Amino acid sequence: MTTQATLPRPAKPLARLRDPAWYQEYGVYAAVAVVLLFNALFTEHFMTADNLRTQLVQVAPIVIVALGMALVIGTEGIDLSVGSTMALAAALLPLYLGYGLVPALLIALLAGAVVGAINGTLVSLVGLQPIVATLALFVGGRGLALVMADGQLKQIVNPDILALGTGSFLGIPLVVLIAGVLALAVAFLVQRTTFGRQIVAIGGNRPAAALSGLPVKRVLIGVYILCGTMAALAGILATARLTASDPSSLGTLMELSAITAVVVGGTPLNGGSIRVLGTVAGALLMQLLRATLVKHDLPDSTAQIAQAAIIIAAVYVARERRSR
Repeated sequence: MTTQATLPRPAKPLARLRDPAWYQEYGVYAAVAVVLLFNALFTEHFMTADNLRTQLVQVAPIVIVALGMALVIGTEGIDLSVGSTMALAAALLPLYLGYGLVPALLIALLAGAVVGAINGTLVSLVGLQPIVATLALFVGGRGLALVMADGQLKQIVNPDILALGTGSFLGIPLVVLIAGVLALAVAFLVQRTTFGRQIVAIGGNRPAAALSGLPVKRVLIGVYILCGTMAALAGILATARLTASDPSSLGTLMELSAITAVVVGGTPLNGGSIRVLGTVAGALLMQLLRATLVKHDLPDSTAQIAQAAIIIAAVYVARERRSR
């Protein structure tokens, strides 16, 4: 007598909707689709090309910072200094524009790399908790930026810098194009390079990664340098779009926006996984949600409450998935 093995039946659609893994994998994309559909039906002039272009331009700096944050969170870390790093880059930019565009950009980016190197050294070599190590520069970085700018807003008149904020290529705003190229680069880094696999391995189990011979300290420093450099780039682009350097307000609460985008996008806070496309979608979701509420004359506090609810839901889904 022969027996035939019973093949597992495919999960029913409703069963998938009850699975926390489905929400962590696809929930952010479904949420973006729902928000867009709602606006298409109930919000006048929201789905126009000009408005969608505006939303993409506004979210581009958040995407850039969130990509760096995703790498850090992938190592089970966090970087609270990204907003201050943006302010520091913005303060340095007008100081060195007299030496030319390229030197000014390089110095501003180098400042972000130095901030990242300090954070990475404190985490990997000194052994401080990431939240403590980066909190120091969260406070001190903006103070240093204000000192460099003499506490004043400085107008940017250099046309090459302004072109970064207002220019376009083949009809695509440069800030959006830069954010898209960086997203592709980070995705390639995570999925196709040894460095990316080391980041994920360290986030998954740092002691095991060290025992297996991975250069844990060097990788951690490199990740924080990348995060700081991306934050500095976001500060440059935001300054170009605003046509002014304002270290007192530029990048304020950016660290929270970046962390929100990463968490909502499905990257777990305990490391070991990095979802690049999900991070981009998470940033876009928060931007669209805020714009939707503004279009319907709701106060910004409502957007903050909605954002908090989405964060709680994302963390809950991730916890439920780990517990299964």
